[in-house]
Amino acid sequence: METMLESTTLKDYLEETYVVNYSHPLIKEKVHELFHDRQSDIEKARVAFEFVRDEISHSWDIQSKRVTCTASEVLEYREGICYAKSNLFAALLRSAGIPTGFCYQRLMIFDTPEKGYSIHTLNAFFLTSLNRWIRIDARGNKPGVQAEFSIDEEILAFKVQEKFDEKDYPVIYTKPNPQTITTLETHTDALQMYKYFLPEYL
Repeated sequence: METMLESTTLKDYLEETYVVNYSHPLIKEKVHELFHDRQSDIEKARVAFEFVRDEISHSWDIQSKRVTCTASEVLEYREGICYAKSNLFAALLRSAGIPTGFCYQRLMIFDTPEKGYSIHTLNAFFLTSLNRWIRIDARGNKPGVQAEFSIDEEILAFKVQEKFDEKDYPVIYTKPNPQTITTLETHTDALQMYKYFLPEYL
């Protein structure tokens, strides 16, 4: 898919925010553990992706009620839904100087339109070595979902099915969509939130 940038200034995709809080001691400790100076930007992106995808559980997959939001919370509790996991992925890469943004899809929550739709969050990052943006989805794999790190083709968690009114939004945003953050901040039961209260449109 042809993507568009919300901002043409790369530094806007490096900004620290209260949810992408990469100065937090837990984030800094993990960054020191994951990255070293000899790694290329591609290697750093791969390491961060595989850590968030594989080591941070998706709340729905493990049927956990805990709601996490900020990058440091996601890292501390090792769980979150896609909105939260994307905050951690962005924090890790931004801390390493790799511009990282937020992307969205509108998807069926489960397997049929009657069960509803929700906004799904993924990320995109800019590789200086390749001079281009790459979209990636660290949601977490499970049967039927197999996202991979790839600089050649997108291997995302979900393929949009336009015949079911699903949608790929082309913009790479500098910050998480406010609706997604508000959703995390106003709920205390992740399972109920996931089933009934996720935003349906950007």
